Amino acid sequence: MPIPIAIILCEGDIDDIAHVNEALQRKLPVIVMKGSGKAADLVSAYLENPNDLRKKASVLFGIRFDGEQYTELIQHMQSIKEKSDLVGVFDLHNNDPLMLSNVVGEAVVSCWSIEKLLPDPEVKPVKNKKEKPGTVSTGKEKTTDNQTIKDISLAWNFLRKNSISPTEQTIYELLEGFKKDIRPYVLNPKFSAPTSLPLYFFFGYQLFQESESLERCGPILLLEALKANRCDYVRVLLDQGVSFDMNYLPELYAQTVSCEGCEFKKHDCLHMQWILKQINEKHAERLCHVYICVNDNSNATEKHPDCKDGHKMTINFYKSVAQAARLLCCEILRYQGKNDDIEDDDTDERISDLLLWTIFANRKKLAEIFWLKSKNHLLTGLICAAILQKLSKKADNVKEQILSNELENHSKLFEQRCISIMDIMFEEDTRNAIDLMDDEATIWGIHSSPLTFAYENFMYDVVAHTCSQKNMNKQWYNTLAPDLKPFMMSAISKPKLFFTAPLTKYVFNYMMFFTMLVMYSAFVLTSISTKYYVLDIARVFEYYVYFWGAGDFIEELISCFGCLETRGRSHRNWWSRMKRYLYDFWNLVDLLSYALLIAALFVRHFYIDETFTIARRMFALSLLVMYLRFLEVFLIHRKMGPTLIMIKEMLKDLLGFLILAVFVVLGVGIYYHANIWPDHQTIWNGDWTNWRIWTIIYYPYWQLYAELNLESLDGSDQSDCTNITSIWEADPSINRCPQEDWTVQAVAAIYLLFSNLLLVNLVIAMFSYTFERVQENSEKLWRFERYTVINDYDWRIPSPINLIFLPYRFIVRPGICCLKDDNDSRYHLLKEYRQNFQEVTALKILDKL
Repeated sequence: MPIPIAIILCEGDIDDIAHVNEALQRKLPVIVMKGSGKAADLVSAYLENPNDLRKKASVLFGIRFDGEQYTELIQHMQSIKEKSDLVGVFDLHNNDPLMLSNVVGEAVVSCWSIEKLLPDPEVKPVKNKKEKPGTVSTGKEKTTDNQTIKDISLAWNFLRKNSISPTEQTIYELLEGFKKDIRPYVLNPKFSAPTSLPLYFFFGYQLFQESESLERCGPILLLEALKANRCDYVRVLLDQGVSFDMNYLPELYAQTVSCEGCEFKKHDCLHMQWILKQINEKHAERLCHVYICVNDNSNATEKHPDCKDGHKMTINFYKSVAQAARLLCCEILRYQGKNDDIEDDDTDERISDLLLWTIFANRKKLAEIFWLKSKNHLLTGLICAAILQKLSKKADNVKEQILSNELENHSKLFEQRCISIMDIMFEEDTRNAIDLMDDEATIWGIHSSPLTFAYENFMYDVVAHTCSQKNMNKQWYNTLAPDLKPFMMSAISKPKLFFTAPLTKYVFNYMMFFTMLVMYSAFVLTSISTKYYVLDIARVFEYYVYFWGAGDFIEELISCFGCLETRGRSHRNWWSRMKRYLYDFWNLVDLLSYALLIAALFVRHFYIDETFTIARRMFALSLLVMYLRFLEVFLIHRKMGPTLIMIKEMLKDLLGFLILAVFVVLGVGIYYHANIWPDHQTIWNGDWTNWRIWTIIYYPYWQLYAELNLESLDGSDQSDCTNITSIWEADPSINRCPQEDWTVQAVAAIYLLFSNLLLVNLVIAMFSYTFERVQENSEKLWRFERYTVINDYDWRIPSPINLIFLPYRFIVRPGICCLKDDNDSRYHLLKEYRQNFQEVTALKILDKL
């Protein structure tokens, strides 16, 4: 194939214009660098407006023309104008530098394509009498490898010059050799056209298409198009039926995800491969450095230090890389991946693996292309959004702000695509759009449903969507009428559906909870001491509390570890389930109440004294937390639910404020104590209630609430205290008399100014901001919390009734409840219809986001 040659005109004089004219006569393309001055600017200006030649020439060259020079210049410029299709103009001031490859490529291809139409200045054209005027020869047909190739394309004509009988193998070897000299990032798709450099794509496509071997040999083109991020070529090749050769997958990861010049063990590399390494070093190494140990008999390349004697290293085949990418995906999202076998000829798996590559390589346009060609678009899009969000946080942790922002924007784009699919599907087919939220699928080893996955990964917009809410109502009312009156009437007509509905179990659970609170309160108020404990009714109250607590604690354990969840819920690992459970504020309150109740039970029965003071305190504290737990019943209410969410969010702000305040309080308290009671040697003596640390904290803490205690700080209060050292050192419960120190009052004045005007107003401002934020998103947050309740009571049985059904649930039929019938042909037909519906809907939103 001939070497593409182009002349670049940068600045120059009159002689260079003549040289450009001569090059065009010899069918060489010329690139004019507009903005470089003199000859280059004159040529570009003449091509735009020939009438300004005299004025532009005088200004640009700054010389005085005579008649002969000007006549010669006009002749050159007119000749250049006639062959303007071979001239490319690049504006140095306005065009992006990456557009230069586009300009050069178009000029070269334009010159080659009309080679026979341009007269040769040294050879006189011979007219073919047999040809009619205005016709072009269509050429002859060549046969290669039983393939018929028409000799009309630009690529074939140039290839024939270098090969007497070019075959399909010749073409393939030529492209393979040319591929080695291609830089994968030479182009930016924003400024490139199909004729842009490298010309490898342009000629390769023509050759394979004419030899009718595009589907078989096209993967080599597809690989280079993917590495160069050429979305236009990828679309064309995929539409022409070209399938990606998965044997190229290791090369694709090695050249796009791993860092060139960065060793894998290098600790200061902050690129994508290093971020993946922080997630799982083993899988990341398989992904970015694809080597495995093989025997000497195979095609080995280099010795690796980790290999055993008698083994060498070779490039790993694609299944290992694809499996490593899927395991990394599961590791990022904390799911227990399914080890499904990768099929060699499965087109869907190829598209899926390439989509995962685009996520790790952060190729937005290519990710959209492969997402549109995948299946289960909604769940796949949500998983992509979650992976990108996690990678964005990892990049932010290592202060890679630019990469973090790019990944976050890509994540939001995928989430917006999913929401758009849900919008359109809900408008066109409401019933199937609602059922779609529960359709289970396995993507990259992650088995889940769209609604469950969105909930587990805190996608508030997806969970709060109308499709999701309709699906929740369907679960909440157990497919019964979503209104209170007809729902209550169904207790007679459809008792099974009524009593197994989550709403019924929710109401009954809190009725039992309230009954327990009444009995618990009566027990704490009257029956802790042995004097009243002899009454039988007191024992009934106490043991009912214990039974209720045991049953409720079992339900919480099931909720935490998912022992009785249906298959569509989740396949996350135990640690992720526990973290997700502990993330909920109400679950922490539940665990605190159980801990206090168990502690009170042990104190009550194993630490017996006459008054049971400690047991009474523990039971009372446990009861207090139980009453706080009962507030969760209002979380399902549309009006009071957002109020509880606001209180929960404000508690987070308060916790942050307390962390700041504790250091201020300690610092001020130590100053007070050191100067009012100097050289106090008994800080930790005596019972823990008499430790001096409480005195240190006491005064500055209560000053936050305007309790000044000035009589103690100025040393004027000498009552109920002693100055005898031996007395207060021997008995820490006896107060030591304060000493007068004017600096204490000065520090107290500054502290009160700082604490009351700054710290307290700061936390008030934080509360105001939180209130506005929650109020703005109250509906979204409430719907998210509502799903938590609905999901729990889908399988939950009120305590202590659940103790009766516990053996049946765990032994007889574990996890069977609410499972879909996989043998139902109608269900499979509807599921397949929803998959096709997703694909059609996804194509509707193409290029709209």
